Amino acid sequence: MKKLMTLVLVFTVTAVSFAQKDEVKAIEKALKNSNFADAKSAVSAAEGLIGNMDDKMKAKFLFLKAQALYANGAASDGDIDKAINALEELKNHESSIGKLRYTEDANEMKIGMINSFITKANSDFETKNYKAAAIKFEKLYKMSPKDTTYLYYAASSAVTDQDYDRALDYYIQLKNLGYSGEKMNYYATNKETGEEDYFNDKSTRDFYVKAKSHIKPRDVKSEPKTAEIVKNIALIYVQNGETEKAISAIKDAKEENPNDYNLIISEANIYTKMGNNEKASELFKEALKKDPNNPDLNYSVGITAMDTDQYDVAKNAFEQTLKIKPDYANAALNLSYMEVKKGNKINDEMNEIVGNSAADNKRYEELKAQKNELFELGAEILENFVSNNPNLKNADIYNQLANIYSALGEMDKFKLNKDKAKAIESGN
Repeated sequence: MKKLMTLVLVFTVTAVSFAQKDEVKAIEKALKNSNFADAKSAVSAAEGLIGNMDDKMKAKFLFLKAQALYANGAASDGDIDKAINALEELKNHESSIGKLRYTEDANEMKIGMINSFITKANSDFETKNYKAAAIKFEKLYKMSPKDTTYLYYAASSAVTDQDYDRALDYYIQLKNLGYSGEKMNYYATNKETGEEDYFNDKSTRDFYVKAKSHIKPRDVKSEPKTAEIVKNIALIYVQNGETEKAISAIKDAKEENPNDYNLIISEANIYTKMGNNEKASELFKEALKKDPNNPDLNYSVGITAMDTDQYDVAKNAFEQTLKIKPDYANAALNLSYMEVKKGNKINDEMNEIVGNSAADNKRYEELKAQKNELFELGAEILENFVSNNPNLKNADIYNQLANIYSALGEMDKFKLNKDKAKAIESGN
């Protein structure tokens, strides 16, 4: 009886072994013919046998499984996640047994997947399909967890899509990872064009400098993203009505980075969202004390104040920006814009006058004079800026001037500035 049972057992093990090989061969055959549906079916059939596979067979199966699920990039999001997991399982398995038969192939496949996802994610973002971009950038991060920048891009895509719950999850992950986003950027001036070129890494930039096609190498460290991340976490909390969490998030970040004025501006932004403009104003002043002669800081204060209709604070900040850096075009544009905005409000009041009485006509003309005065002030700000920057190549300045002069009915000045803008836009 013992011999019979042993015979039956051996037969059963042999049958399982043949079944494993048959299913794995079926996956291989289907993949060879790019028949991913059949390959997936064969994977499902072989899945139940994985517990009986030897180490070599298991490694091969996991690699084929990843290929079948990925389907050369045509897979669903769920299958792509499973393919990524299969590759990780394969590498861990081969690492544990000390035989790296498929690990190199898996790494090559992963690099191909990453490159494909980068292309698709960037394309989705450029075509404003932010939801799809967020998902793809998240998958890129899962494929390469050391590249936390992909998670930052996922968060940026999600918040642009106004998918705040998804964005909050990504931002909290970034905060917990201690992501700062700081990196060194490498530049050099092209001798032929006179333009400054950006290089992905120092060695490439130095090669071109050594080849004498570029001069004036320059290294610039990017601004940290810490304040932006905390600000967005806090803003989403405010959006969700969780103001205490919003303030707490900012407070924690300030304790870690007490000299980061961007965090103070972010906190001010939170208070303005909450309707506490008095507290926001205090924080603006506190931020400026940190670095009063920083043009970007003054400009940031101006933008935040302008967005919350604190026009006096904004005006002072933009004027200070121009004192420190006279060629700061956006500061001049926003100073002009604030005057034009006031004029547009008066224009709306003019449009509400429907009567034709002497009193109505008089009021209309009074308002028209006030509106034109504000428009002229908006134009004067930009004309002074152009005068102070004679080599100006900024189409936005001239387009804004053209729009103002069009509204004032000064068509000669409109055409002059429009032509200047077009010349700059065409590269002349």
